[in-house]
Order: sequence, then C-alpha cells, then structure tokens
Amino acid sequence: MACIFCEILSGKRNGHIIYEDEKHIAILDKYPIDIGHSLVIPKEHHERITDMDSDSVGDMFSLVPKIANAVISVTGADAFSLGQNNGRAAKQIIPHVHVHIIPRYNHKGTIWTKRAISDDAELSELAKKIKDII
Repeated sequence: MACIFCEILSGKRNGHIIYEDEKHIAILDKYPIDIGHSLVIPKEHHERITDMDSDSVGDMFSLVPKIANAVISVTGADAFSLGQNNGRAAKQIIPHVHVHIIPRYNHKGTIWTKRAISDDAELSELAKKIKDII
C-alpha cells in the first residue's frame, strides 16, 4: 500500500500545505478533530518516531510552536493539543511519522474521536490563511 503522505510529498495526491521547508511539510488534516487540525510531517519516510534519529525528531518538534501559533491565530482557538501515535495499536492510521496539532475551543469541550470531512474549498482557504502568517 502506498503512503498517503509520500504521495502528497511527490505531488501524486493533493494536500493543503500550510508550511514547507527542505525537511518537513505541515498540512491541514483531511479528517480534522476540529477546525485547524494540522499535521507536521518529515519528508523522509519513517513509520515510527523510534525509527528516526534524535536530531530529526528534535527538528520536527521544533516546528510545532511556529505552526501552532499560526493555527491558533487564524482559528481563534483557546488552546491546542498535540498527538503523536506510533503503530496500529496506538491508532496510527498512516504509517508515516507525523505530529497532530489540534486546536481546542472552550465552548466546544475536548473531543478526541469526533471527526468531520472538510471540503477542499474550506481547507484551501484555511491553508492559505495559515501559510500566509508562517
């Protein structure tokens, strides 16, 4: 089975990219837990974070504050959660390392399991707004 993130990186699949450098991309999650749910993804394919060297892990996590601040600024979120799953039993759906940045809103409460499918127009508009301030 092909890796969805590798297909986004190669241009074979569409992704709503909000950040990119030579080693990483950040995209909006297609099935967000809440508005602005984003993923920070290393371009080099590793299934689990334990397959990466510590410098690469540090480089990836060093992007989280920058991207989270942009997402919070655009969405008006009150807070955010981070998630990073490794392996099927941990509910890692795509076997390519990634960090979830999940905006949280006081008026909604914290929900981990509810997801909705966003349409491309909504994701494109939000991606542009976030990308413009990163």
